[in-house]
Amino acid sequence: MTHLSPQELLDRLSSLGIKAETVEHAPVFTVAESKSVKEQVPGAHSKNLFVKDKKGRFFLISAKHDTEIDLKRTHAAIGATGRLSFGSAEQLRALLGVEPGSVTAFAVVNDTEGRVTMVLDANLMEHERVNFHPLINSMTTGVSREDLMAFLHATGHDPLILRLPEPAAELPADAQAPI
Repeated sequence: MTHLSPQELLDRLSSLGIKAETVEHAPVFTVAESKSVKEQVPGAHSKNLFVKDKKGRFFLISAKHDTEIDLKRTHAAIGATGRLSFGSAEQLRALLGVEPGSVTAFAVVNDTEGRVTMVLDANLMEHERVNFHPLINSMTTGVSREDLMAFLHATGHDPLILRLPEPAAELPADAQAPI
């Protein structure tokens, strides 16, 4: 199976009439490492999780970079069966054509069989401009949220948009629970 290159992805965005701004930078593998990129690229930055459920269904979750996600409760919110676990590097390469550290909403362009369900966190979609890696973690591409939706629709991945469950706040050990 042939997967698109970053340039082919950018060409696809352009062919869809999507205005994309791309900045090259040193490779970043984690949200923490991307601090300098956030300072030079406007808009909401994303974190992206490639997960699967007990029945082997795959989900790509994109959220704002600083969103805390309770993976123990997310399966119920997105309609998955049983608890979620991370997909393997091999599954990531086979289904989305990207390497670990380069997971991005744009990777659904490579899921031509429609095996991956796209999930967008509502926190991310509150922003006018959203940023993702264009299939490689040494670049960041920003598009409007409307253009992101148009791109996802064009790939056949109409997303679930919802507020993902956040970790429950821990009560201090000496706190009284409300009656």
